[in-house]
Amino acid sequence: MRKGNEIELLIEDMEFPSQGIGYKNDLKVYVKNAFPGQKVRGKVSKKKQDYAELKLQEVVEAAGYEVENKCPHFALCGGCSSQNIPYEKQLEFKKNQVLKLFSDNNVTTGEFLGIENSPIQWEYRNKMEFTFGDMEKGGDLTLGMHMKGRSFGIVTVDQCYLIDEDYRKILDTTVEFFNREKLPHYRIMAREGFLRNLIVRKTKHDGEILINMVTTTQIDYDFKTWVDAILSLDFEGSIKSIIHTENDSLSEAVIADKVNILYGRDFIIEELLGLKFKISPFSFFQTNSLGAEKLYSIVRDFMGTAEDKVVFDLYCGTGTIGQIAAGKAKKVIGVELIEEAVVAANENAKLNGLDNCNFIAGDVAKVINTIKDKPDIIILDPPRSGVHPVAMNYVVKFNAKDIIYVSCNPKTLVTDLKVLEAAGYVIEKTLLMDMFPNTPHVETVVKLSK
Repeated sequence: MRKGNEIELLIEDMEFPSQGIGYKNDLKVYVKNAFPGQKVRGKVSKKKQDYAELKLQEVVEAAGYEVENKCPHFALCGGCSSQNIPYEKQLEFKKNQVLKLFSDNNVTTGEFLGIENSPIQWEYRNKMEFTFGDMEKGGDLTLGMHMKGRSFGIVTVDQCYLIDEDYRKILDTTVEFFNREKLPHYRIMAREGFLRNLIVRKTKHDGEILINMVTTTQIDYDFKTWVDAILSLDFEGSIKSIIHTENDSLSEAVIADKVNILYGRDFIIEELLGLKFKISPFSFFQTNSLGAEKLYSIVRDFMGTAEDKVVFDLYCGTGTIGQIAAGKAKKVIGVELIEEAVVAANENAKLNGLDNCNFIAGDVAKVINTIKDKPDIIILDPPRSGVHPVAMNYVVKFNAKDIIYVSCNPKTLVTDLKVLEAAGYVIEKTLLMDMFPNTPHVETVVKLSK
C-alpha cells in the first residue's frame, strides 16, 4: 500500500472523533466519518509504518442498520456526518468511542452513568454561521456550508434540517437578493471581494432572531433594501436585531473591525432553566439550548446538596454555568478571556437578580493567580485545546475539594484528567451529553474529588 493508492476496506470499529477503522494486510487504516459494517472505497492520503489514513470517496456497501438521510444536501455538505445512522446508534457509537479513549489512556471513568440524548435531534441549533462563495469557480453566488472534501466550494443549504424554517427563509432570501445584486464574495487567497458570512442566531424559548451580515470594506454598500426584504418575511419567531460587521481580517474567522446596527438592538435574550441570558453577536453560547439545559442540570447535580460553597467557573463565557450554579453556592467567581462575554455575564447576573456572582475578564492562566478567594468547587469548561498548563497548576494549588470538568473534546480531557489524578484527585463519575446530533461531537462531564 502506498500513498495515492485506491483501495476498498471493510470498517470494523471506530475511534473518537468518528474515525472508522479497517485493516489492510494487517495494517490499521483510519477513515474519517465511516461506520462499522460499511465497505468503503478511498484514496490513501497518509501511509506510516504502523497505520494509514484513507480519504473516503464512496461507500460501496452500506451497513445493515443505516437509514435514508433526511437532508438533500447530505452528500455535498460538510456540516453533518451521521444523518444516515439511526439516533440510538449514534449515541451508542459516541459512548463506545469515549469509553475506548479513556481505556486506551488508562484513565478511569469512575461510575459511568452512560450518555444523555439531546431533547431534539433536528432543528436544534440556535446559531449558524454561513459562508458566501460558489460551488465552482465563477459560478453563481452560494451561501451555506463548505463542501465535503473540498478546500473551497460552498453549497447553499436552504433545506438544512439542523436549523428551523426561519433560518432557511433568511438564507434563501439573502442568497437570491445578492445574486441579483451581483456583489462579489470574498476570496481568501486573492484577498478580494465583499460578502463574507451570514450569521443567524435564534433563541429557542422566545424565538428572538439576530442576523449578522459580515463583509469587507472593499465596497461601500447600503443594506437598506436587503433589510427591508428580510423584515417583509413571515417568521415563526421575531427579528430583534440586524447588524453589519466590517471584517477586513485575512483570517477566515469572523473578526469585528466595526459593527453597525441596521435594525433593532445588538443582542437577543435566551432563557435557560428559568434564567435569562443576553447573547451578543460574538458571545459564546451553547448551540443547542434545550441540550444546554440538560447539560447544566448535570453540572448542578454533580455539585451536590451543600449551598455554602465558593465556586470558581473557569472559561465561563457569558456565565451560563456559573449563574445556574449560583442558586447552590455562597459565591461564584467566573473567569473568561473574551471581555465582551464577561460584560454580558455580569449584565446577565444583574438581569437575573444574582448578587453572589462576579465575572472577571482575562486569560485564565494569568487571572487565576490574582483571585484571593479559595474555591470549594472548581468548574472547568475549557475550549477544545483543554486547560492551559499554567492554569492547571493554579487549579491544583487551589486544592478545591471538588472539580467538575465539562469537556467538548474528550481527547484533551483524558490528558488533563491524568494531571489531576497525579495531583491527588479521584474520578468519581462520568456522564456524556449529546449536544450535537448527526455530528461526531459529544460533551463529557466528569466529577472529581480530592
